[in-house]
Amino acid sequence: MATVEATAGHARRQGAPDTMQAVWKQKLAPGFTVASAPIPVPGPRDLLLKVRATSVCGTDVHIHAWDSWASRRLKPPIVLGHEMCGTVVEMGREVQGFALDDFVSVESHIPCERCPQCHTGQRHICANLKILGVDVQGSFAEYVAVPALCAWKNPPDMAPEVASIMEPLGNAVYATLVEPVVGKHVVILGGGPIGLWAIGVAKAAGARSVIMTIKQSFSRVLAQAMGADHILHVDEVDPVAAIMDLTGGHGADVVLEMSGAPPAIRHGLEVLTKGGRYTAFGIPSGPVEIDFARDLIFKGARFIGINGRLMFETWVQMAGLLESGALDPRPVITHKLRLEEAERAVAMMTSPDRDCGKVVLEP
Repeated sequence: MATVEATAGHARRQGAPDTMQAVWKQKLAPGFTVASAPIPVPGPRDLLLKVRATSVCGTDVHIHAWDSWASRRLKPPIVLGHEMCGTVVEMGREVQGFALDDFVSVESHIPCERCPQCHTGQRHICANLKILGVDVQGSFAEYVAVPALCAWKNPPDMAPEVASIMEPLGNAVYATLVEPVVGKHVVILGGGPIGLWAIGVAKAAGARSVIMTIKQSFSRVLAQAMGADHILHVDEVDPVAAIMDLTGGHGADVVLEMSGAPPAIRHGLEVLTKGGRYTAFGIPSGPVEIDFARDLIFKGARFIGINGRLMFETWVQMAGLLESGALDPRPVITHKLRLEEAERAVAMMTSPDRDCGKVVLEP
């Protein structure tokens, strides 16, 4: 069956162009380049997807700026983008379980399937991990080839903008639900899209209260839409004092640090109750000094680092939350732009006022 489907897939491309439009990182300098690229040829275990929507991530912003992380990590030229959904138009000869026209989202972490992490259920942190749009050609394009291992089937009527954000939504689901939050005071530090989605996840999972700290005023609107019980603008109130007051002096049972900002990291540790859980997702730009004994050891805290999503436990949880209606991520998706407007998306996301949530690009 796989061979027949793969043959049919190749037939679909007869007479089609050999090139496509794509957003590249071509120079060792800030910026993106919109230029043609060869349409990928899928390997024996790959799917060729026609991209329907691809969203812009903070990682793409770092790459655009060509900061110290990007300059160490990337080897241009490379087509960017890793959050996406698309339709299967071709399949490799060894692919099973998929058919032409399947509508899929993509797990951007590509595991080797050979290392100790892969063998112990931790493929998301594979020792030889490759990332779509960072190590291999990405999704800011009209077509992309991905391992079938990394594809997740969606309902055919799922909105493309929602299907495109399953990867970052998975960060929010994993960070929030790595331990139960039912009946707990949850504090979320950072008003970016993943922090905002974590509000909805925590509410759906039965949190007692969800308190969010924000830096940009526009995030207040989105946090309200996602159901936050309390929203604290860090330039208007003392977040530590406010959180302690809102929790009756008890402190937060669960802290989700989603910003990577050193002040937020320290605030989260300060408000964490004894025996509480601190989830670290936001990535600081450099080392951060903390009082290790006071904030972790003497509190008996559980400190959990989050990188990616569980393959595929988190995806199962996401599908359940979305299909049941318990979680609606759409309020955070504020803009849809054309693929060639990737530079405009980055400008919106890095504006001091940041009057956008998640930005989705459509070829």
